[in-house]
Amino acid sequence: MLSNSINLKERIASKQNIFLLLLLQLRPHQWTKNLLVFAALLFSLHKVSIHLLGKSLIAFFLFCMVSGCVYIINDFADIKNDRNHPEKRYRPMASGALNPFLGLAFGCGLLIASLFSAFHFDLWFGSVLLFYFLINVAYSFTLKHVVILDVMIISAGFVLRAIGGSLMIGTPFTPWFLLCTMLLSLFLAISKRRHELYLLQEEKGSHRKVLENYSIELLNQLNTIVTSATIISYSLFTFTSGRTIQLMWTIPFVIFGIFRYLYLIMMGNKGGTPEKVLVEDKPILITVLLYVIAVASIILIFE
Repeated sequence: MLSNSINLKERIASKQNIFLLLLLQLRPHQWTKNLLVFAALLFSLHKVSIHLLGKSLIAFFLFCMVSGCVYIINDFADIKNDRNHPEKRYRPMASGALNPFLGLAFGCGLLIASLFSAFHFDLWFGSVLLFYFLINVAYSFTLKHVVILDVMIISAGFVLRAIGGSLMIGTPFTPWFLLCTMLLSLFLAISKRRHELYLLQEEKGSHRKVLENYSIELLNQLNTIVTSATIISYSLFTFTSGRTIQLMWTIPFVIFGIFRYLYLIMMGNKGGTPEKVLVEDKPILITVLLYVIAVASIILIFE
């Protein structure tokens, strides 16, 4: 009896460990990227309701699940390269803690359930979520090896999050909104490549082949162009998008946030994980919170 009891406890502990590994494989620490789904809700705060908030939460949850499935496929495809990476080698699959085929099977089941739910709530939202998944799979297997296009695909993922959040609550999105989202996400993607290039140095080709086509100087120049375009585009958005002109008061938050991020990647060699920077760097976190409060207040008061 005692032996059976011990075996039962071991089996339960084993199942709990597998569940935890599967959860970690979904990379919950990166789910902050999906907060962009709420951007449309923030700029429509004057007509928000519990119903719209609920739909935005559902959109956020579904993007978290599908992006998690993308991470599973990406880690499955990159398992050999990740084992040569100083940080990624600790991921469940790369470290050997999680059976890659078990992780892949779990991801397939989760993907089917998530896409079915998305199409059930809204046809267009489901289509955007499906397209988001497809381009990310294409990125994992092919497009990540194409210089320049690789960072543009990463940027497109952020834009699709913003579009999906807008479609879910039935709020029209403006070209300025999409342009600002694209440029800001392109800035983060270029910064991520720069961090990888700095981190791997002479072994850059052993982890990601496309890094052989980049240099620190090139990525610095690209970031200079994108940051300038981002600030100009956001400034024009506050003046010409048809929203209250009082939104121009939020421009300093955007400038400081971008400059602070540039400081971190240039002086601190950070930027590999934007979600980690957001949580760990207090000036950026405070700036984001103040920006959200400022936008919400301006829209509620002046619109």
